[in-house]
Amino acid sequence: MKLWVGLGNPEPGMARHRHNIGFMAIDIIADRHGFSPWRRRFSGLVAEGTIGGEKIIALKPLTYMNESGQSVQPAAAFYKLAPDAITAFHDELDLTPGKIRVKRGGGAAGHNGLRSIDRHLGVPDYWRVRLGIGHPGDKARVHGWVLGNFAKGDEEWLIPTLESVSDAAPLLAQGKAEEFMTKVALETKGVG
Repeated sequence: MKLWVGLGNPEPGMARHRHNIGFMAIDIIADRHGFSPWRRRFSGLVAEGTIGGEKIIALKPLTYMNESGQSVQPAAAFYKLAPDAITAFHDELDLTPGKIRVKRGGGAAGHNGLRSIDRHLGVPDYWRVRLGIGHPGDKARVHGWVLGNFAKGDEEWLIPTLESVSDAAPLLAQGKAEEFMTKVALETKGVG
């Protein structure tokens, strides 16, 4: 069993924010893989399904990004999951839009959602699917960038990228991170 967490903010007006790409990814995965309906649990929304022969618990914390760990930790404890059975899908400023990287552990790199999960789990040894949103070019503009909506033109890369992440999800579920990244890269080559 694995816990896949989409990071984002729950306000309806924030649904299209760049910071919510983790929510977007987990939504499309749950929808396209026939997960159960979402229900409230662990200060979040939970849906269950099977991908690549693995049972997946999908979680969208409703605690707001900065307190994501308040939802992740109780879910992990309830299912008795070790950190390496947890994967967080989140926005990544340091990757160009549409680029995907998967890694286990590491620092939070200023991402408050990851910082909260690190603090509540006590270790940073969970998996991260880093979903590139690009950088606005100036550190002073970062806050407005991540809390701003994707532009209309972003749909050219955003939708194919999210669909590709969903299509490649069985590889991720089976622990084949490199193959997952390769499949997403090949499917989105030249997009946007």
